[in-house]
Amino acid sequence: MKVFYLIIGTLILISGCGRFSNKDQKQDHKERIVCISKQYSEIVYALHAQDDIVAVDVSSTYPPDIKKLPTVGYHRALSAEAILAMKPTLILQDNNIGPEHVVRQLNDLKIPMKNFKSYQNSIAGTDSLIREMGAYFHRERRADSLCIKLDHDMKVAEERAIQFKTPVRVLIIHFGQASNIYLVMTKKSTAARMIEWAGGTMAVEDEKGMKQISPEIVALSDPDVILLTDFGYDRLGGSADKIRELPGVASTRACRNHRIFRIEEHDLVYLGPRTGENVLLVQKLIHQDAGSGK
Repeated sequence: MKVFYLIIGTLILISGCGRFSNKDQKQDHKERIVCISKQYSEIVYALHAQDDIVAVDVSSTYPPDIKKLPTVGYHRALSAEAILAMKPTLILQDNNIGPEHVVRQLNDLKIPMKNFKSYQNSIAGTDSLIREMGAYFHRERRADSLCIKLDHDMKVAEERAIQFKTPVRVLIIHFGQASNIYLVMTKKSTAARMIEWAGGTMAVEDEKGMKQISPEIVALSDPDVILLTDFGYDRLGGSADKIRELPGVASTRACRNHRIFRIEEHDLVYLGPRTGENVLLVQKLIHQDAGSGK
């Protein structure tokens, strides 16, 4: 677990060293909303309802314009001071924030907090969440359009997936490599559902959505395709040669067939308005012919 906490610490450090602006760029908000949920943040922007958002958590990275906002830190390692500095009139959060003493502080200060009830980890649940948020922000028509597109894209992906008789085995390396340990996504993750919808299957099982594994386990999993999220891929400079030399990765079928691809972390870890688009993207990546990778 030391590697996991090192990663979290890195994320918190990033939040305070210039990746996001530390100044509130807007001064004319009717409300001052701090949004502490990457899923909520994307939906708010997709609804065109972001005018009163003054800050987000560090994991809210889509759409790109959201990076212009100040950040209040990692959603499970918040500080009351960072949130209060934004003078919020409302906090949007998805019941996945912490630590507990900070949540108690915010409750004691009686800062209004809102979470939306409709969501279940499914396309139908995502439609419901989008519509609930659309009603809250008075963007019902926009919410309807987002749901129609999501459902259409998912139908296209489902029809295409039928042609793939043998599921492609996929390994998703989430944060690259640290101390010869990889953090990977498993069959219990949201990403696994997306891979399944795209006509693939995850190479690693576990009771949790994330698992730390050794290079030896990476080699034994022998995936057909490796998806490396942006954090790890970009840290290696996007160099295909460096990626293929990673311990454990080098001996996999995916490496031999040049089927290692970069993917944005925020395209895989939650369901939202772009999930249909993202499943189609994954589908295109994992079903490419061997030898066509980067």
